[in-house]
Amino acid sequence: MKKRTPNLAEQTDGHGYLVHIAYDSVVFGFSGEKLKILVMEYHNTRLFALPGGFVGIHENLNDAVRRGLKERTGLSDIYLEQCYVFGDVKRHKPEILKAILQANGYKPKKDHWLLDRFISVAYYALINYELVTPRPDALSDSCEWYDLDVLPELILDHASIVQKALETLRKNLDEQIVGMNLLPEKFTMKDLQQVYEAILDEPIHRTNFQRKMLGSGLLVRHAKQYSGKAHKAPYLYSFSGKKK
Repeated sequence: MKKRTPNLAEQTDGHGYLVHIAYDSVVFGFSGEKLKILVMEYHNTRLFALPGGFVGIHENLNDAVRRGLKERTGLSDIYLEQCYVFGDVKRHKPEILKAILQANGYKPKKDHWLLDRFISVAYYALINYELVTPRPDALSDSCEWYDLDVLPELILDHASIVQKALETLRKNLDEQIVGMNLLPEKFTMKDLQQVYEAILDEPIHRTNFQRKMLGSGLLVRHAKQYSGKAHKAPYLYSFSGKKK
């Protein structure tokens, strides 16, 4: 069984944390074929959610999100973007949080701070799928990768958070590709095209894509990746860190 990381719920009075403010993270990874996200399953509930958390009174919001992601993934070098704030009244469903707490042995009172209404700041993160060992928190049985197109039903408005994160990523894809950690340090043009296709959920014309990327100034070309057939060996690339 995977080791659980500490969680705020162990401090049932919420001491030291801001009330009514939470964050939720859509953590994207690329398996080589599929775009995946991390999903947590709460203990004894069959309820699924995005990794999220709360902000310390003396803690910067972005620092809180990075802290939470490090606890779930073990990584600190993560590409992170804020994409939306979710604050509709209908997202307040205290019965769900109450069920989660009760399933973990807590007996929350009606005025328990976790049963109050929360506004959630949504982020998405782009990380190297191969480097992550997902870690559940104290309320969860699992924290696992799921294919984006076969996600379990998520609690509250977390499905909308996933959709908003994906829309924002697609809109800003060309600008943000350099900062992505979805690929290893060196990759082939095919690898890069597969990432684009997975995010956009549509095929891309190979020649046009290669011409676009080579003309963008985003890539540095390295020696070919030999595999026994020299005439078919693809070049390796890395990101230059700048754009024309």
